Amino acid sequence: MTQTTAQKSTIVRATVPRTLRLTVQTLDRVSPRLVARGALRMWCTPTHAKPGEHVPGGTPWRLAQGIVGETWGAGPRVYLVHGWGGHRAQLAAFVEPLVTAGFQVIAYDAPSHGDSGPGGLGRRRSSLVELMDAIETVIAAHGTAHAVVGHSLGAAAVALAVLDGTPADRLVLIAPPAEPVEYTRAFARALGFKEKTRQLLLQRMEVLANRPLSDLVIPTRSAGRTDLPPLLVLADRTDKESDPADGERIAESWPDAELRMTDGLGHRRILRDPATIAAVVDYL
Repeated sequence: MTQTTAQKSTIVRATVPRTLRLTVQTLDRVSPRLVARGALRMWCTPTHAKPGEHVPGGTPWRLAQGIVGETWGAGPRVYLVHGWGGHRAQLAAFVEPLVTAGFQVIAYDAPSHGDSGPGGLGRRRSSLVELMDAIETVIAAHGTAHAVVGHSLGAAAVALAVLDGTPADRLVLIAPPAEPVEYTRAFARALGFKEKTRQLLLQRMEVLANRPLSDLVIPTRSAGRTDLPPLLVLADRTDKESDPADGERIAESWPDAELRMTDGLGHRRILRDPATIAAVVDYL
C-alpha cells in the first residue's frame, strides 16, 4: 500500500484504548489463535454504526430477509449503497437530483446496519461478502439496475458483486478500497498483534467468506475483462479512511473507467458536495 495507508494506521491507533492494546499485545504472546478469533469478531463489527434515518418523500419497504429501504421517483433504477457502519441517509443528497433527472432511486440499509435486521453473523455484525449478497438481493427484488452508486466499503461490495455477475449498466464508486483485506495491516498495527496473528486472522476471514481472499481484490479481478459496465471512480486526496490511490488502481484496471479526484472533501463530505453529485448525475 502507499504511504497514505501507513499514515492511516497511526490515526486508527489513536482511537484504540491503551488498555485494550496492552491486553491484545499480552495475549498475542501466549495465544495468537485467541487473538485472531477476537480480531475477526472486531473486524466484523461495524464501527460507529448508527440507527437508520428516514429520507423524506420516499416509499418505505422491507424485504423478507430483513433489509429495509426506500424508493423515490420513477424511471431507470439507480441503487445507492452505503459503506461500513453507515446507513442509507448518508447518500440522501443524491436522491432529489437523480429523481429530477428522471431516475427511480432505491436506497437501503445493509444487514446489521441502520434499520435493517441482523445478518448471518447476528446482531451488529456483518461482512464484506454479506454486503455483496445484499446488493444482489435488493436488485433481484426491485428490478434491473441502470446504475449502482456505492460509497467506501459499499463501493467495494458493488464492484465485487458486479465482478461476480450481478448485472448493471453503469457503476459509480466513491472512495472505494481496492483490496479491503489489505486494511488488516493497519488494523493489526492499531491493536498491536503480530504478522503471524494477522495471517491467522486472514485464514479465519477466508473460511468466513467461503472463498479465496484473492477473489476480493478488485484490480486483479477486473484487469483484462471485456464484459464489465462503464465505471466512474471518485476519490478525495485528503481521505483518511480509504486510500485515494486505491481509486486510481481501480480506474486503471477497469476496462472502461473514468477517474475524478477532489481535494479537501475527505471520506464523507464528498457525499454532500454539489459538484460531485452533479458529476454523478451527469455520468448516469
